[in-house]
Amino acid sequence: MTTDATVFVVDDDASVLRAISRLLRSEFVVEAYDSPLPFLEAVRPETPGCILLDLALPGVSGLELQERLTASGCCQPIVFLSGHGSVRTSVQAMRAGALDFIEKPWENDTLLETVRRALQRDHEMRTRRSTSDSIARRVASLTPRESEVFRHVIAGRLNKQIAARLGTAEKTIKVHRARVMHKMSVRSVAELTRVAEMAGVRPEP
Repeated sequence: MTTDATVFVVDDDASVLRAISRLLRSEFVVEAYDSPLPFLEAVRPETPGCILLDLALPGVSGLELQERLTASGCCQPIVFLSGHGSVRTSVQAMRAGALDFIEKPWENDTLLETVRRALQRDHEMRTRRSTSDSIARRVASLTPRESEVFRHVIAGRLNKQIAARLGTAEKTIKVHRARVMHKMSVRSVAELTRVAEMAGVRPEP
């Protein structure tokens, strides 16, 4: 898990905010906010972390704030805290992407473990996005002919079969194939096929 992750805590109850911050700061970097607006101005989607969000906030509900965060591209896992929770509200929050829903008063061990799990989820999501972005850049670096060869290779065709399909020399296909393998940073057709699946590249029929 990344060590520069931040736990953003948003709760309008000053005593709750102090208690949660004191507990979490024993293990995590914490930023505490007593209202939605300062939090929205300060939250940084690019920063690894998670959000502990009170359900009943002044001016905007926790669910509405969750919607705004999602719309703005903020993907940090959200854990709702509430003393006014209901089954219906919990379901709404979870369906909208919340990681968990904790009732007040909370158990310290439960809250700490939930935050650990949220930060781990954030780390895993960022790793997947980074990998996907890297693969997308590699695919974009291929020339049109290399892209064609790529799709034929993952279809399981030999160089001579690809050459016949594309109407070119086998040695030319061999060169293109080598370039594809180099640009995609793979050493085998099996690896190339896995990368293709991640990038959504389909084999040539």
